[in-house]
Amino acid sequence: MDLSPEIAQALLTEATRKLGELKLYGYKPYPKQRDFHRAGADPAIRERLLKAGNQLGKTFSAAYEAAMHLTGRYPDWWDGARWDAPTVGWAASLTSQVTRDTCQRLLLGQPGSWGTGAIPKADILDIKRSAHGVADSVETVLVRHTAGSTSRITFKSYDQGRERFQGETLDFCWFDEEPSPEIYAEGLTRTQATDGIVWLTFTPLLGMSDVVRRFLVDKVPGTHVTSMTIYDAEHYTDEQRERIIAGYLPHEREARAMGTPTLGSGRVFPVDEATITESAVPIPPHWPRICGIDFGWDHPTAAAWLAWDRDTDTVHVYDCYRVKEATPAIHSLAIKAKGEWIPVAWPHDGLQHDKGSGEQLAEQYRKYGVKMLKTRATFEDGGNGVEAGIMDILDRMQTGRLKVARHLHDWMEEFRLYHRKDGKIVKECDDIMSATRYAIMMLRSASINTMREQQPRIIAFKSTVPGMGL
Repeated sequence: MDLSPEIAQALLTEATRKLGELKLYGYKPYPKQRDFHRAGADPAIRERLLKAGNQLGKTFSAAYEAAMHLTGRYPDWWDGARWDAPTVGWAASLTSQVTRDTCQRLLLGQPGSWGTGAIPKADILDIKRSAHGVADSVETVLVRHTAGSTSRITFKSYDQGRERFQGETLDFCWFDEEPSPEIYAEGLTRTQATDGIVWLTFTPLLGMSDVVRRFLVDKVPGTHVTSMTIYDAEHYTDEQRERIIAGYLPHEREARAMGTPTLGSGRVFPVDEATITESAVPIPPHWPRICGIDFGWDHPTAAAWLAWDRDTDTVHVYDCYRVKEATPAIHSLAIKAKGEWIPVAWPHDGLQHDKGSGEQLAEQYRKYGVKMLKTRATFEDGGNGVEAGIMDILDRMQTGRLKVARHLHDWMEEFRLYHRKDGKIVKECDDIMSATRYAIMMLRSASINTMREQQPRIIAFKSTVPGMGL
């Protein structure tokens, strides 16, 4: 049957309207968003942070997770947290206006077309508008759950003060943008009785704040971090990414594009990470290699493996390791697995004697078969100053003579967070940085493998990353 243009257009309009009311069913997360959701299924993880740059989809993914918990409508691919009963949750942001324009808009749609957000229109049972404050802002939404009863979500804002975040028992709490430590603590407390979950989605423009430190430095048990950069957002082309990055203020580029906390002049290595990262090529057998180790227990024991292109005096960091609360026997296995022939540079605390055995720490590693250098790490003149080592690494970074494998996420995490306070280097989350410094200090002791048949297949890296518009 032929349809008139008017009827065809009316049918298309109606179909489009219906699809707009069923957006939840079309949600397909990017890999990083999927990682963020998946972490919620781990019963040991109650606090999640999706740390990302601006306009990358962090708030979008959090809204769709909230909609699933409110409705009980989980897609077949979903491997995150689940509730088989109605839930009670909060969604909060900086101000009532910001909450309306972000959390509320993504869950309900624009005012006048509520039901076109992540919560299907048919599942919205009641909307209670805010009695005071910003126009079109909503206080509470009642949502039909597949279990046959009613979920509830309440919208809040940080400017309401800590007191407005007290009193209720919640299944989940979503903070969009970074809250104060006091408000975050209240939200977390509200979920304790139900063993519920809390998640945060923000761009860390406040630098090394207490909330950021909880996740990135202190790494409090039960916390999980997903880092999403502009290169993980698949809705941008390479050309669009470069244009967006170039449009940011220089001191905000890494925060807004990469989700890296703004540290400003406090950064130990104030260089664009795109200029030091590289992609894979085989390491030539004539490049000497060396490993550096930083001993730890409460803080991790860390190691970094370097290959040295002597022709260009370029150091390539091709592997790293970071594990805490493990013995030298365990660390030794990991170190030897990278190549027993590779010499290992170590710091002065390797001379300390173990209280139990009375042996020096470096000697214990030797007994386990690690090729520890004969003496602790020093420069050729015998010095071992931290600042001198930092300046050596920074000079290599700025002159293109230090490259780091892009996939070494632990190395890059420490690089991004390594900072000063009142001019002094903060000794937190710096274990791999220290290991790298010891290895570079002892670069003169790097060696090649003379037993080629035993040489492991190890990968080095060649720089191909596009610039960030600096």
